Amino acid sequence: MPLPKYHQVYLVLREQLHEGKFAQGLPGELALMQQFSVARVTVRRALAQLAQEGLISREPGRGTRSLLQRSVAQVEAATHQPTKTQQARLTGLLENLVSMGLRTTVKVLSVQRLPAPHEVAMALQLPDGEWVQKAQRVRHTKEGPLSHITTWVPERIASGFGRKELAQKPILMLLEESGVKVGRAQQSISAKLADANMAQHLDIAVGSALLAVNRLIYDTDDKPIQWLHGLYRPDRYEYQMQLSRVGSIDAKVWVSKELSANFH
Repeated sequence: MPLPKYHQVYLVLREQLHEGKFAQGLPGELALMQQFSVARVTVRRALAQLAQEGLISREPGRGTRSLLQRSVAQVEAATHQPTKTQQARLTGLLENLVSMGLRTTVKVLSVQRLPAPHEVAMALQLPDGEWVQKAQRVRHTKEGPLSHITTWVPERIASGFGRKELAQKPILMLLEESGVKVGRAQQSISAKLADANMAQHLDIAVGSALLAVNRLIYDTDDKPIQWLHGLYRPDRYEYQMQLSRVGSIDAKVWVSKELSANFH
């Protein structure tokens, strides 16, 4: 049974609040109505539930503000210490990513050159305000949209490629063509709900569950060269791993060997 519309709006807004997206205040009711394509009563019911849980404060004449703020420590933890981390050599995860790029098509939504936001600068170990390239793309299989990808790359590396090149080749190949020697990747995988914008890009309903991937790629000198945020349709994407037990009897641990990234 599908979730009520107000609950879908509530779930998406709650997730965005916990991510610190509304530090400057939530959009007004009219903007939320347009964003989610719902009636005012639906928006008000979702906001009322958020207020009841102590997540927002609604004051007449002053708008709606978040009562949640991400601390610097929380941002650093989300960026550098994911709870479920996979590190892989080029022969594993990164090789599969290149293969995926060659076997799917991509639509470049935007490519911007801008000063790095604080969270991006921390991830890429750059000074605040250092110039970076931000690119947003939607990748497709023959069945339709598969993923929405946002990448951040230091401008000194990304200056050699732009919209045209990103539409033709996987970004890892472009990085290597720019003289970068790709080393390892650190990745976290979690779940996220689709907001109205993402629902439109991926051809799904608002509030649908997505696989959320944060991936930080390093060169062979162990310097970050790309930070990626990816949202994948779970009905069209899966990532396979083979697990083995190693170590002594009293201290056995699971180690992984990446097999393939499958999509359909």
